[in-house]
Amino acid sequence: MKAVRIHAYGGPEQLRYEDIDLAPPGPGEALVRHRAIGVNFADLHNREGRYPVPSLPHVLGGEAAGVVEALGPGTEGLRVGDRVAYAAGGPKFAPGSYAEARLFPADRLIPLPDEIDDVTAAALFTKGLTAQYLIRSVFPVGPGQTILVHAAAGGVGLLLCQWAAHLGARVIGVVSTPEKAAVARANGCRHVILAGDPDIPGRIRSLTAGEGVPVVYDSVGHDTFELSLDCLKPRGLMVSFGTASGKVPPLDLFTLNRKGSLSVTSAAFAWFVQSREELRARAADVIDAVLSGVVKVHVHSQVPLAEAAEAHRALESRRTIGATVLIP
Repeated sequence: MKAVRIHAYGGPEQLRYEDIDLAPPGPGEALVRHRAIGVNFADLHNREGRYPVPSLPHVLGGEAAGVVEALGPGTEGLRVGDRVAYAAGGPKFAPGSYAEARLFPADRLIPLPDEIDDVTAAALFTKGLTAQYLIRSVFPVGPGQTILVHAAAGGVGLLLCQWAAHLGARVIGVVSTPEKAAVARANGCRHVILAGDPDIPGRIRSLTAGEGVPVVYDSVGHDTFELSLDCLKPRGLMVSFGTASGKVPPLDLFTLNRKGSLSVTSAAFAWFVQSREELRARAADVIDAVLSGVVKVHVHSQVPLAEAAEAHRALESRRTIGATVLIP
């Protein structure tokens, strides 16, 4: 079958569309024939070597939707022909979705309702589960709160902003362009600030009667971390869940004391879907949010699997709004 692999770490030019072999499913495994494949920033980090893959060469990608084509011994609750999706995260689940099919643990597959199509499903679960645990568990968002979301027009950002607004929060979004600002406003942001603004903390203070916000959700990393701390109210929480602009700089712990006894957490996907039960519960919440119209999944572009390198270039340039999906 065809797949996109890297043989060495580096830029998008390292992505090779080539033939690979796939073994039959082993105990507890399912063979999933992909219909659509999600693209996430973690894929870029895998390609660059910031998140090393287990070995080289290796297929990239951690998210897809498709159909169960075969089942190994000891699998329960699935049948050949079932529509499913998955979101792999953390060291237990190696990348491998940039392919026409793959083997995956059957108990980590998410059954899909008929109302959610394959392209939407491929764009949904990594980003949707991330948004879910960020606003339900890391910092429970509720009515009357004002929150700050960086990359508010990105894949996670759009879902997070819509969902938080539905829960009654006033959402302030930061985006990189006026075009993205319009999208953010249409998807839950009460106020939008351009990333090039020279005084984002000052803007936040002016919107919060000088107080600051109780939480900042930051997936940008290097370029925004320190200014995000300055946007927080005393005892506020900085949630760092991505490093699109590079690694977060070193932090003197007593800086948090000086700025108001702040807290910082790095909320990684894998730690919030550790068990099958937790995965299924969070996925059910995400599916309900989509089916009830609380959130709408925005797919920016559908790109042939063979052109995955172009999808990576677009994501790196920050030209994209919402999600990008590869079609095998």
